[in-house]
Amino acid sequence: MNEEKLNELFEKYVRKLRISPQWDVKLELVRDPEWRKTGDFKIDCDDRKAILLINSANPRNANLEEVIVHELMHIKLYPLDQVTESLIVSNFGEGTPAREFAYTQFFTALEQTVAELAKCFLLEFGEDRELSFGRCEKTKSFNDLYDGLKSIE
Repeated sequence: MNEEKLNELFEKYVRKLRISPQWDVKLELVRDPEWRKTGDFKIDCDDRKAILLINSANPRNANLEEVIVHELMHIKLYPLDQVTESLIVSNFGEGTPAREFAYTQFFTALEQTVAELAKCFLLEFGEDRELSFGRCEKTKSFNDLYDGLKSIE
């Protein structure tokens, strides 16, 4: 997907998600082939500014429209993210199993929620409604996971 099209999609979803005018956001393409993520963002919550980073060198996700929506959903949910993280930090000691458990559960739930909201938004408003299955294609099948396991009997 070319840069002009990515910018067009970015502007479309910034408006649809009502991120702007409350936030100043911009899209930045990462052209470093060593960068391992497909999308990410940098954020200054106090100044309400954010930079959405999209990997244009070697994206792992075939649908960059999905990545844009996903990352913008993170910005939309950022206040909730920060409140929850503050609660974890203030209630669980550093390096404790309880804190590690709370962080893992929270970030797993956050990623699942953001991914689900992004899919819903794409199905409603997307130009490319084909979801990317890139991560699934690289994992073992259900049967492969059980190959070589010994029977308990």
